[in-house]
Amino acid sequence: MTAQRRVIARVLSEATDHPDVEALHRRALDIDPRISIATVYRTVRLFEEADILERHDFRDGRSRYEEATDNHHDHLINVETGEVIEFQNEEIEALQREVAKKLGFDLVDHRLELYGTPVKNKKKAKK
Repeated sequence: MTAQRRVIARVLSEATDHPDVEALHRRALDIDPRISIATVYRTVRLFEEADILERHDFRDGRSRYEEATDNHHDHLINVETGEVIEFQNEEIEALQREVAKKLGFDLVDHRLELYGTPVKNKKKAKK
């Protein structure tokens, strides 16, 4: 692995969000100002093909990435800010397995993405 790919891998492993290529590039530049955006694109594609990285398309017109792990989780996307919240819920997992079984399938994989807006505190209407 080249030094620049190591930098990109480091940036990805330190990410607490789901950055797109441009965000990865900006963060990598802070470590090595010689890294080109083309290098980031090639490296992301290589990492994705090697199952090191997962690509997500959260309906905002850009691919976003996270490290591939064995820890399954789902995503809740704030459509107002683009924030991605990871969560796990065993009830949802069980329901998905049950649905697949009722339809005659063994569930082998899935992705769940929920899209929402924050609940605003509503003042009680005066009567």
